[in-house]
Amino acid sequence: MKALSQVGKYGLRAILYLVAYPSENSYMSIRQISDELNLSFHFVTKIFRELTAKGILISYRGPSGGVALARPADQIMLIDVVKALEGEDYFDKCLIGLPHCGTAKPCPVHEFWKETKVKIQQNFTETSLASLSEKIRSQEFRLDE
Repeated sequence: MKALSQVGKYGLRAILYLVAYPSENSYMSIRQISDELNLSFHFVTKIFRELTAKGILISYRGPSGGVALARPADQIMLIDVVKALEGEDYFDKCLIGLPHCGTAKPCPVHEFWKETKVKIQQNFTETSLASLSEKIRSQEFRLDE
């Protein structure tokens, strides 16, 4: 397992913005999100295309188009977004990036990381986008640089 990639970081920031600051109509412009977060419009579009393909977002073309959540924010967990952007095997990867790291051929931090990543995965599984969006609004957490 590694820290989030650029796609993962930008994607998570963008979807949290979408959830925390909903549009008056049901769809939010990708341009608005990319401008507010100072992210590349084309990069956010690519990320949202992937999240749409994974069933997390829905998109609508046209003048009032954009993106919206495919289901309520309390039904989308952080782990869903991370796995959609980073891959289903995200929590199976070695901390220091060694291929085939495991019980038979462990890396120096394998045992420590094995326990730690289980806790992280559990937190990601229990944390919904709705709960994160509430924290963003109530505690004024930031998403921009």
